[in-house]
Amino acid sequence: MTAADIPAVHELECRLFPVDAWPLQMFVDELAQAETRHYLVAERAGRIVGYAGLMCMEPISDVQTIAVVPEQESQGIGSALLTELIEESRRRRAEDVLLEVRADNPRAQQLYRRYGFQQIHVRPRYYRDGVDALIMRLRLGTRGLHTTPREADHP
Repeated sequence: MTAADIPAVHELECRLFPVDAWPLQMFVDELAQAETRHYLVAERAGRIVGYAGLMCMEPISDVQTIAVVPEQESQGIGSALLTELIEESRRRRAEDVLLEVRADNPRAQQLYRRYGFQQIHVRPRYYRDGVDALIMRLRLGTRGLHTTPREADHP
Protein backbone atom coordinates (compact mmCIF):
# COMPACT_ATOMS: atom_id res chain seq x y z
CA MET A 1 0.00 0.00 0.00
CA THR A 2 1.25 3.45 -0.88
CA ALA A 3 -0.04 6.89 0.00
CA ALA A 4 -1.63 7.02 -3.46
CA ASP A 5 -3.73 3.94 -2.55
CA ILE A 6 -5.23 5.49 0.59
CA PRO A 7 -8.25 7.23 -0.97
CA ALA A 8 -9.38 4.01 -2.72
CA VAL A 9 -8.67 1.93 0.38
CA HIS A 10 -10.60 4.36 2.55
CA GLU A 11 -13.53 4.25 0.15
CA LEU A 12 -13.56 0.45 0.43
CA GLU A 13 -13.19 0.68 4.20
CA CYS A 14 -16.30 2.84 4.44
CA ARG A 15 -18.22 0.50 2.14
CA LEU A 16 -17.16 -2.71 3.89
CA PHE A 17 -17.21 -1.49 7.51
CA PRO A 18 -19.77 1.33 7.67
CA VAL A 19 -20.06 1.20 11.46
CA ASP A 20 -16.38 0.72 12.30
CA ALA A 21 -14.60 2.36 9.34
CA TRP A 22 -11.21 3.85 10.05
CA PRO A 23 -10.86 7.56 9.33
CA LEU A 24 -8.70 8.32 6.28
CA GLN A 25 -6.04 9.89 8.51
CA MET A 26 -5.59 6.59 10.33
CA PHE A 27 -4.34 4.94 7.13
CA VAL A 28 -1.98 7.88 6.58
CA ASP A 29 -0.66 7.53 10.14
CA GLU A 30 -0.26 3.76 9.82
CA LEU A 31 1.76 4.01 6.59
CA ALA A 32 4.03 6.59 8.23
CA GLN A 33 5.19 3.96 10.75
CA ALA A 34 7.02 1.59 8.40
CA GLU A 35 9.36 0.38 11.15
CA THR A 36 6.45 -1.34 12.90
CA ARG A 37 3.77 -1.53 10.17
CA HIS A 38 3.24 -3.44 6.93
CA TYR A 39 0.27 -2.65 4.66
CA LEU A 40 -0.58 -4.11 1.28
CA VAL A 41 -3.29 -4.06 -1.34
CA ALA A 42 -4.62 -6.66 -3.75
CA GLU A 43 -5.54 -5.46 -7.23
CA ARG A 44 -7.51 -6.90 -10.11
CA ALA A 45 -7.70 -5.11 -13.45
CA GLY A 46 -6.07 -2.03 -11.91
CA ARG A 47 -8.66 -1.80 -9.14
CA ILE A 48 -8.02 -2.38 -5.43
CA VAL A 49 -10.12 -5.37 -4.34
CA GLY A 50 -8.55 -6.04 -0.96
CA TYR A 51 -6.16 -4.69 1.61
CA ALA A 52 -4.49 -5.74 4.83
CA GLY A 53 -2.27 -4.32 7.50
CA LEU A 54 -0.02 -5.53 10.26
CA MET A 55 1.61 -3.99 13.31
CA CYS A 56 4.67 -5.85 14.58
CA MET A 57 6.44 -5.08 17.80
CA GLU A 58 8.62 -8.08 18.55
CA PRO A 59 7.64 -10.62 19.74
CA ILE A 60 4.00 -9.92 18.76
CA SER A 61 2.39 -9.16 15.41
CA ASP A 62 -1.16 -7.91 15.29
CA VAL A 63 -3.34 -7.99 12.19
CA GLN A 64 -4.77 -4.48 12.16
CA THR A 65 -7.12 -4.96 9.23
CA ILE A 66 -7.90 -7.32 6.39
CA ALA A 67 -10.69 -6.93 3.88
CA VAL A 68 -11.80 -8.15 0.46
CA VAL A 69 -14.66 -6.76 -1.60
CA PRO A 70 -17.63 -9.15 -1.45
CA GLU A 71 -17.77 -9.67 -5.21
CA GLN A 72 -14.19 -11.03 -5.11
CA GLU A 73 -14.58 -13.36 -2.10
CA SER A 74 -13.75 -17.06 -2.48
CA GLN A 75 -11.04 -16.29 -5.02
CA GLY A 76 -8.02 -16.61 -2.72
CA ILE A 77 -7.47 -12.90 -2.16
CA GLY A 78 -8.01 -13.04 1.61
CA SER A 79 -5.76 -16.10 1.84
CA ALA A 80 -3.02 -14.35 -0.16
CA LEU A 81 -3.23 -11.25 2.05
CA LEU A 82 -3.18 -13.29 5.25
CA THR A 83 -0.26 -15.42 4.00
CA GLU A 84 1.76 -12.27 3.32
CA LEU A 85 0.98 -10.86 6.78
CA ILE A 86 2.12 -14.10 8.41
CA GLU A 87 5.29 -14.18 6.31
CA GLU A 88 6.02 -10.56 7.22
CA SER A 89 5.51 -11.50 10.88
CA ARG A 90 8.13 -14.22 10.47
CA ARG A 91 10.54 -11.81 8.76
CA ARG A 92 10.11 -9.47 11.71
CA ARG A 93 10.75 -12.37 14.13
CA ALA A 94 7.31 -12.38 15.74
CA GLU A 95 6.52 -15.37 17.91
CA ASP A 96 2.75 -14.88 17.80
CA VAL A 97 0.28 -13.28 15.41
CA LEU A 98 -2.88 -11.90 17.03
CA LEU A 99 -6.10 -10.60 15.54
CA GLU A 100 -9.63 -9.62 16.44
CA VAL A 101 -12.54 -10.98 14.43
CA ARG A 102 -16.23 -10.25 14.78
CA ALA A 103 -18.10 -13.01 16.60
CA ASP A 104 -20.76 -12.79 13.88
CA ASN A 105 -18.30 -13.38 11.01
CA PRO A 106 -17.94 -17.17 10.70
CA ARG A 107 -16.44 -16.89 7.20
CA ALA A 108 -13.42 -14.94 8.49
CA GLN A 109 -13.13 -17.17 11.56
CA GLN A 110 -12.97 -20.22 9.31
CA LEU A 111 -10.20 -18.66 7.21
CA TYR A 112 -8.14 -17.93 10.32
CA ARG A 113 -8.66 -21.43 11.73
CA ARG A 114 -7.45 -22.94 8.44
CA TYR A 115 -4.19 -21.10 9.02
CA GLY A 116 -3.87 -22.44 12.56
CA PHE A 117 -5.25 -19.49 14.54
CA GLN A 118 -6.99 -20.46 17.77
CA GLN A 119 -9.43 -18.40 19.80
CA ILE A 120 -7.85 -17.32 23.08
CA HIS A 121 -10.24 -14.68 24.41
CA VAL A 122 -13.46 -12.74 23.86
CA ARG A 123 -13.77 -8.96 24.09
CA PRO A 124 -17.41 -8.30 24.88
CA ARG A 125 -19.08 -5.54 22.88
CA TYR A 126 -15.77 -4.60 21.20
CA TYR A 127 -17.32 -3.26 18.02
CA ARG A 128 -19.39 -0.06 17.90
CA ASP A 129 -22.58 -2.01 17.15
CA GLY A 130 -22.11 -4.12 20.29
CA VAL A 131 -20.81 -7.30 18.66
CA ASP A 132 -18.13 -9.23 20.57
CA ALA A 133 -14.60 -9.65 19.20
CA LEU A 134 -12.94 -13.03 19.28
CA ILE A 135 -9.23 -12.74 19.94
CA MET A 136 -7.31 -15.33 17.94
CA ARG A 137 -3.63 -16.26 18.00
CA LEU A 138 -1.28 -18.07 15.68
CA ARG A 139 1.84 -19.27 17.45
CA LEU A 140 4.89 -18.99 15.21
CA GLY A 141 7.73 -19.38 17.69
CA THR A 142 10.26 -21.97 16.63
CA ARG A 143 7.74 -24.65 15.78
CA GLY A 144 7.83 -23.73 12.10
CA LEU A 145 4.06 -23.67 11.67
CA HIS A 146 2.90 -23.46 8.08
CA THR A 147 1.42 -20.38 6.51
CA THR A 148 -0.96 -22.11 4.18
CA PRO A 149 -4.26 -23.77 5.05
CA ARG A 150 -3.99 -27.22 6.52
CA GLU A 151 -4.72 -30.05 4.11
CA ALA A 152 -7.17 -31.59 6.59
CA ASP A 153 -9.37 -28.53 6.31
CA HIS A 154 -9.96 -28.97 2.60
CA PRO A 155 -12.73 -31.29 1.40
